[in-house]
Amino acid sequence: MPRARIGAARNRKRTRILREARGYYGRTKNHRYLARNAVRRAGTNAFRDRRARKRDIRKLWITRITAACRMRGTRYSLFINGAKMAGIDLNRKMLSQIAIEDPKLFDKIVELSVPASRATAAKA
Repeated sequence: MPRARIGAARNRKRTRILREARGYYGRTKNHRYLARNAVRRAGTNAFRDRRARKRDIRKLWITRITAACRMRGTRYSLFINGAKMAGIDLNRKMLSQIAIEDPKLFDKIVELSVPASRATAAKA
């Protein structure tokens, strides 16, 4: 009886890797060895960068809020602390959108939050 080879499973494995490598540059899209390494590296980078994107976007929101606070003569840390003390439950994404799209509303939020922050600082 002839030796059984991995045949169909091997072809499925190769097809899967080359399908994932479709669109890559040069030999990477055609050669199994190069494609396997490229697909593995792409998966690693994608996993890492999905988390890094969240950090980068949060940094952008904080930068926008900081700039808006400085225009109104206060600091970011005082503003965020005061917003928590005043019971303003808006996340940083919403606060940055408000600062960009509706400056008058952001002025009112600053007027509510900064005195609350200074009041808690005076107690301590």
